Amino acid sequence: MTDTKENLRIVFMGTPEISADILSALLQDKYNIVGVYTQPDKRVGRKQVLQKSPVKTLAEKNSIPVFDPRRLDAEAIENLREMNPDLIVLIAYGKILPQVVLDLPRLGAVNIHPSLLPKFRGPSPIQSALLNGEKVTGTTIMLMDVGIDTGHILQQEQIDIDTNETYFELEKKLTKLSVKLLLETLPKLISGQAKPRKQNDNDATYCKMIRKEEGQVDWNQSAENIFNKYRAFASWPGIFTSWNDKHLKLNSVALATSSFAEYKNGEIFRIENSIFVQTASGAIELKEVQLEGKPVTKILNFSNGYKNFIGSILS
Repeated sequence: MTDTKENLRIVFMGTPEISADILSALLQDKYNIVGVYTQPDKRVGRKQVLQKSPVKTLAEKNSIPVFDPRRLDAEAIENLREMNPDLIVLIAYGKILPQVVLDLPRLGAVNIHPSLLPKFRGPSPIQSALLNGEKVTGTTIMLMDVGIDTGHILQQEQIDIDTNETYFELEKKLTKLSVKLLLETLPKLISGQAKPRKQNDNDATYCKMIRKEEGQVDWNQSAENIFNKYRAFASWPGIFTSWNDKHLKLNSVALATSSFAEYKNGEIFRIENSIFVQTASGAIELKEVQLEGKPVTKILNFSNGYKNFIGSILS
């Protein structure tokens, strides 16, 4: 029987919102998704409410069998084997697939990676592109092997990164591009017309898991570096500093267009109706902040409420 998207047995693996958007596109395009693997429910927020992943929510809504093992043990692999997949499609699943899993689908496993591989192999390619101040990035569709994002490339496309773009805007652009590329690539793979090409390992760079403490601002860095951190960590963990020995989250900031060399690094100052923080090179304009235990506040309201704010030093 000739393979078609309607009879091909696809197992989808993914967890966050970007993964759910890809799964939704596959379902809308009438691909036959026979099962979904995602991360287990996790507790979130102050009340530690148990929350399903976006992929699990979407799969259940479409009556697709869901598996959310804590690890890919013998039982999880046997469940996958019983589904007899022809193809695995994966994006941001959160687990590395062992060779025994990669060997199950006869057409292999396809990964959607939001970077121009071999650049930014690893778990945080979108954040890393923004942190580095990259001007371009893109999406790669690749065949998976046991390495970390080392498989042969099926298709790749580049997009520009706008100067003030944050994680949210860039992720949205890359999701749209990923959907387009995947829906172009799968028919070629299914029909045997795909032409995988090897990555150049000499050009490889790597990114790591983001840790919460990395959101701490170092005012001895340049304003550009701090602003790139704000852009990269807009989704999580955000950027923050200390003021009066309290945690101060910087919810909205901008890169100052003028330089003010007469202030110390971390010093807060006001020019007309704008409030800035001096850095090692340039200044950051504060727009909205949140002091621990308090709501998000526009910066002029905050400074009016805390008269000792202007002139103090952030650390």
